[in-house]
Amino acid sequence: MARKRKGRDISGWLVVDKPAGLTSTAVVNKVRWALDARKAGHAGTLDPEATGVLAVALGEATKTVPYITDALKAYEFTVRFGQATRTDDAEGDVIATSDLRPSDDELKEALHRFVGEIEQVPPQFSAVKIDGERAYKRARDGEDMDLAARPLYVDELTLLDRPDADHAVLMLVCGKGGYVRSIARDLGEALGCYGHVLQLRRVWSGPFEAEEGLSLEAIDAMARSPELDSHLKPLEIGLADLQELTCSPESAAKLRNGNPALVIASGVEYGEECWVSCDGVPVAVGRYKSGEVHPSRVFVLA
Repeated sequence: MARKRKGRDISGWLVVDKPAGLTSTAVVNKVRWALDARKAGHAGTLDPEATGVLAVALGEATKTVPYITDALKAYEFTVRFGQATRTDDAEGDVIATSDLRPSDDELKEALHRFVGEIEQVPPQFSAVKIDGERAYKRARDGEDMDLAARPLYVDELTLLDRPDADHAVLMLVCGKGGYVRSIARDLGEALGCYGHVLQLRRVWSGPFEAEEGLSLEAIDAMARSPELDSHLKPLEIGLADLQELTCSPESAAKLRNGNPALVIASGVEYGEECWVSCDGVPVAVGRYKSGEVHPSRVFVLA
């Protein structure tokens, strides 16, 4: 028999302002310990040297992680021109250099090429799986892989600042699966001067913003206390992009058992994904069909 994980059955979201130097998994483990939570996960991995929003889901909120992962995210990052690195960021060895530097006008013109539906090749040092093995593990062994391009939706890519000829500060707003390091690499190649990410910060992710995030120092100071609990955001924040419907207690019981049930609906289309609440408590996510919701995810909240 599998051992039951210890901890509290606590559900909701805690927004962390992740510091540089830690993996996303390490941050999740810290939050789980600080809240004495039985279950935790995160929505969207950040590279160890990246900072900013890391939204940690607790308990039943982990079932809403896919909706945050699919949401738009914004990154502020600095590109270093004139150098390509093995990792496409400042952690890797320099593998190519150029004395060419783009003008502001050339840079702005090039940015347009990376907006909309684009194809992006992940960095060699990434978590993409190749024959069941992470690409970064093969890259560490010196293997040079031919990674396939992947689709990415870029809503916005703009120049925020140009401190000097070697650097540019950019803002990227993109959908699921975007690699900022690939944007910097490909931008450098498009400008004929090479480039890599020098600094990276995720400023918002779906409904979560970095300025509302807690530092790890603050989390440590409030660990295992009601004060930290007070910073939890409700589970339903992860469902902000879906329409809310309501139902009776009888329908709620059916939905929680995985069965279709009648709901109170207005302005929802047949087949549309939505979420259902009863007396203000999230019950399920599912598809609306002829007055009923057919559940795909159910929530068991105390």
